[in-house]
Amino acid sequence: MPLVDRISRLVADIFEVPLASVTPDSSPDSIESWDSLRHLNLVLALEQEFGIQFTPEEIEQLLSVWLIGSLVEEKLSSSGVTQ
Repeated sequence: MPLVDRISRLVADIFEVPLASVTPDSSPDSIESWDSLRHLNLVLALEQEFGIQFTPEEIEQLLSVWLIGSLVEEKLSSSGVTQ
């Protein structure tokens, strides 16, 4: 499954929105249920799904599906982990 699809599924599950409504531009501005607690739940789910760790600074930057995908891809390629 492509990386963006895996991330979109996590976003849909955590924020309880239809998968079809999740786009690369989805963010706290477009998903009403995206609050600080669910943001942390998303971070934990991403770390578990991909076997990576985010720094506090990176967690603050995870503000859209596109940005999440970019950072996850960067972390996976730098750690040598295959998707």
